Amino acid sequence: MLKCGLLGRKLGHSMSPKIHSMLADYSYELFEKEEDEVEAFIKGKEFDGLNVTIPYKKTVFEYMDEVSRVASELGSINTIVKRADGTLYGDNTDVFGFGELVRVSGAKPKGKKALVLGSGGASVSVKYVLEKLGAGIVTISRSGEDNYMNLEKHRDASLIVNTTPVGMFPNVDASPLDPGMFDACEAVIDIIYNPSVTKLMRMAKDAGIPAFNGLYMLVAQAAKSSALFRGIPADDTVIEGIYKKLLNA
Repeated sequence: MLKCGLLGRKLGHSMSPKIHSMLADYSYELFEKEEDEVEAFIKGKEFDGLNVTIPYKKTVFEYMDEVSRVASELGSINTIVKRADGTLYGDNTDVFGFGELVRVSGAKPKGKKALVLGSGGASVSVKYVLEKLGAGIVTISRSGEDNYMNLEKHRDASLIVNTTPVGMFPNVDASPLDPGMFDACEAVIDIIYNPSVTKLMRMAKDAGIPAFNGLYMLVAQAAKSSALFRGIPADDTVIEGIYKKLLNA
């Protein structure tokens, strides 16, 4: 049986073990590591496949023997496969996952302004997808030219994507901004999935703006990762089935 799992710092909230148990028959553990433990863990190779989450998506890059084109362009890895010869291959399935989330949301970002909230590891994949879809991307961060103090400059934004942890359980009463101030906003995507409806999403819906959480992205990237672990093609029909099961759970 393959030994797989999730590498991160704080993982108590993760739904990944449940999702991977629905995808295939392999063990899937949570590997909580501090920064000074990551190198030894990766080099120890006591796994067959790994997902990587906050804050190590960039950290693990230097320990790979080969990386995918997407991972190379982003400098960010969320999936690691130990090959038969013991070498490590790094990929980024967050790109696939977010692309699928945009598709099912019905958002049409081409030629429109998209605000990406946050400049951390998750934002890298989100911006990569939006750029490929032809959006004009503005990154909103706590400091820098575009920040939360001058949002009025971007009232014409058509899409807002939250890649920050603001509003994530247990801090469910927080929102990075009020989507109602954006007159042209057509959709809000919050890649948080716990809670299933964040305050940002509630505010968007109150303003008549369609809002979507990150559960579909989580399932899609997991399905793609699982296929890489097992060396088989990804099956898009599996994503929809697992997503519906989780919604009805």
